[in-house]
Amino acid sequence: MSKSKNWIALTCIFVVLIMTLVLGGCSSQKSGEGQQSGQPQEQRVDYPTKPFEFVAPAGPGSGWDTTIRLVAKTLGEKNIVNQPMPVINKPGGGGGVALAYMQEKKGNPYEIVVYSPPLLLINLTGQTQLSYKNLTPLAMLINDFGAFAVPKNSPYKTINDVMEALKKDPKSVKIGGTSSPGSMDHIQFLQAAKAAGVQDIKNIQYVSFQGGEGLAALMGGHVDLLTTGMAETVGPMQSGDVKVLAVTAPERIKDGPLANVPTLKEQGIETAFINWRGLFGPPDMPDYAVKYWADALSKMSQTPEWDEVCKKNGWTKVYMGPDEFKQFLDKTNEEYKTLLQDVGLYKGQ
Repeated sequence: MSKSKNWIALTCIFVVLIMTLVLGGCSSQKSGEGQQSGQPQEQRVDYPTKPFEFVAPAGPGSGWDTTIRLVAKTLGEKNIVNQPMPVINKPGGGGGVALAYMQEKKGNPYEIVVYSPPLLLINLTGQTQLSYKNLTPLAMLINDFGAFAVPKNSPYKTINDVMEALKKDPKSVKIGGTSSPGSMDHIQFLQAAKAAGVQDIKNIQYVSFQGGEGLAALMGGHVDLLTTGMAETVGPMQSGDVKVLAVTAPERIKDGPLANVPTLKEQGIETAFINWRGLFGPPDMPDYAVKYWADALSKMSQTPEWDEVCKKNGWTKVYMGPDEFKQFLDKTNEEYKTLLQDVGLYKGQ
């Protein structure tokens, strides 16, 4: 082979090597950019690869605990999520303890927490500087409603009996709830009392309990009325230990054991209080995880099993994806702020 041909061959080999290095570098750079920006790679088949941690911001038996455990159960039974979803309880501060805990999990795609109105209220009442803006909305799942229950031997036979007693003396009826003062259970009763024409609602006695302690206090005679979520009253109502005087739904519950309980509006008290519930991730949850959970929860909400769960607990099924849920939270936060200002409990900035 001549020197000229050798030179040409060597040149060709050199060019091929250079192009290989350049193209390889570009591919590596693009791959690195995808990882840094949190974009899915190959549809993120590597997620999820380990157990999740589901967080209930209150004790066992609470509305939050019931909701997230039933979500985990349905997702698992339908094989929508193929990783374990153990639930841990982080009670305290009307949800504030769990909210602070989620800040420690910033960016973690394996942390999920359930919340409802107290997530907004504990910020608006000044109990914490953290708010819903310090979490990643994933999906609203249900609308629940409040319930007002009394012991089976209570002298109060209707919710109007309670309101008439409070009109005469705002301190005459001791109210118990499973949320902190100024949070959901408290606010839903104050809203009803205000609509019923009770004056000096700031003087109504309210005692805060954790988890299932409220029902025990009610049946033990330590409080006269329990303001709580509907699901928490179903068991003791069916056993005959308590009587549910009213629910805060805008319309009569159509199915289940609470179908016989009148609404506030049916008894002449023109108000309703909706307890929405949804799931959130920690702050800065990766986009691929948000999409995964939005899709998984959407699938779950369309199953007959979830329909049955909602029917049994008296929940209204309402699915909102991340963007719509965020818009709802922004709007509702302003509405809660106005209500708290009306009763003198707003302490936000």
